[in-house]
Amino acid sequence: MSAITGVMQDYLKTIYKLQRDHGAVSTSAIADRLHVTGASATNMVKRLARLKLVSYARYHGFTLTAAGQRIALEINRHHRLIELYLARELGVSLDKVDREAEKMEHVLSEDVEARMATTLGNPTLDPHGDPIPSMDGTVREIRYPHLDALSAGATGVVVRVSDRSPTVLRRLTRLGVLPGVVLKMVGHGAGSCRVEIAGRQLVLSRTLCQGVYIEWLTTATRP
Repeated sequence: MSAITGVMQDYLKTIYKLQRDHGAVSTSAIADRLHVTGASATNMVKRLARLKLVSYARYHGFTLTAAGQRIALEINRHHRLIELYLARELGVSLDKVDREAEKMEHVLSEDVEARMATTLGNPTLDPHGDPIPSMDGTVREIRYPHLDALSAGATGVVVRVSDRSPTVLRRLTRLGVLPGVVLKMVGHGAGSCRVEIAGRQLVLSRTLCQGVYIEWLTTATRP
């Protein structure tokens, strides 16, 4: 097999994330996520298909092959370990660790990866709450609801915050809405929700609510 470049790894990682959320993936979705032209995405996907890293089903889209998924999970492991190391050991803020990890994930050696994992105590979650794939290439993905699914009067714990938008992450960090935080849903408004954290009430926009994933702790009028 030809050498897998960093750009190829980015495509495989992106296809993995899109496939996890939506099933088979279109080239337009890949282009949108990676901010490239449709033609560039099509050419790269064809190249990955020739390498048998993705497969195509007519009218359905692309999915990773077993070989493609192994590479995607390995890069995800690198990325999420680096994020956690930067956040925990170096104090880099959550809105910056993703960008820094993108620069380092392709050149991280297996030896340094193992040392990093040991230093961190062989963690299973990155600082955003996303699962870190294990060394054997497995990962335990759990789907959690968005914050605005929590009904009025119910409590939940934040298990994950989306890393898609640095602006949203900065806002959530300033508000203290981060993994591990327990909150209570006070009520829903037009395009917003009001939550209570340790006796402090906050009004979060719909955009912020969509960036927070929770696990139910107690129910009120849960649908």
